[in-house]
Amino acid sequence: MKEKKNDSKKTRYNEEELAEFKGIIMNKLEKAKADLVLLTEAYTNHSENDTNDTSPTFKVLEEGQQVLSKEENSRLAARQQRFITNLENALVRIENETYGICRVTGKLISKERLRAVPHATLSIEAKRNQSKPKTL
Repeated sequence: MKEKKNDSKKTRYNEEELAEFKGIIMNKLEKAKADLVLLTEAYTNHSENDTNDTSPTFKVLEEGQQVLSKEENSRLAARQQRFITNLENALVRIENETYGICRVTGKLISKERLRAVPHATLSIEAKRNQSKPKTL
C-alpha cells in the first residue's frame, strides 16, 4: 500500500523503475521479433512442406486450406508487427522519460498495469472511460 501512496504523488518513474520496465520491454520485444519471423515464414511458404508430390484431389483441398492459413498468418504477422512497434515506441518514451504517464489523464499508469502491458499509454481509469458508451 505504501508504494501506491507514493505513486499517486509522483509525476514520473525514476531511473531504477524505468530500467526495470526497459528490461521487461526488451524481453518481450526479443520474443515478439522471433515470433514475427516464424509467422512471416509461415505465410510466405519458405518451408518446403507443401503438396507438390501428392495426388491432385488432395492437392486441391490442401491448397484451399493453405490459402486460409496464409491469410490468417498474414493477419497475425501484421498484428505482431504493430505490437513490436508499440514496444519500440515504449522504449522511446523511456528514453524521453515520459514512459508510464497516461496520455489522457497525465497521471502515472500503475506499475501493475505496466508490468502486464508494458506498452500501455492509458491508465485503467482512462481505458475504462474510453470504452464506456457515450450518452447524449
